[in-house]
Amino acid sequence: MAAFLDLESNEDSVGAPVCTGIFMFGCELNSCSRSYTFRVSEEDEADHTLALNMVCLSEGAKDECNVVEVVGRNYHNEEIAVPVANLKLSCQPWLSLDDFHLQPPVTFRLRSGSGPVHLAGRHHIFLRRDLLDDELSEDDEEFSEEDEFSDEEELTPVKPAKKKQKS
Repeated sequence: MAAFLDLESNEDSVGAPVCTGIFMFGCELNSCSRSYTFRVSEEDEADHTLALNMVCLSEGAKDECNVVEVVGRNYHNEEIAVPVANLKLSCQPWLSLDDFHLQPPVTFRLRSGSGPVHLAGRHHIFLRRDLLDDELSEDDEEFSEEDEFSDEEELTPVKPAKKKQKS
């Protein structure tokens, strides 16, 4: 499930990943919906990471301990559950997770408390450089420089407006 993605060690290699999209992520855990799983399609060739920024209690939360845990897989491919936040309205209603990076699929679970607890972050999509180059070369074949610059579409220069004289 969740795993860490080391992007820095692959920067100089041919297939180094290139970030092609960053999207907002958010979910709510409460007494009715105690877990949420972030997953992507298995057919997707891109690498996905989820960078968690903040966990916070929201309106309607009781003054009780709300423990949020992340359920993922370790390097032995064994499922593990790790508590990442213990929130209480009267003393710690929010917690910064400082871009805690996870690789999907990953499940967030409200281990104790009734919430509502909001998780916020960013979903990053990375393509390997060789896959990105293949996509770009296909686009180049469809679009040539002749299509971009034609003699018919020359721009006329902008002339300054004439000033009206006061009488």
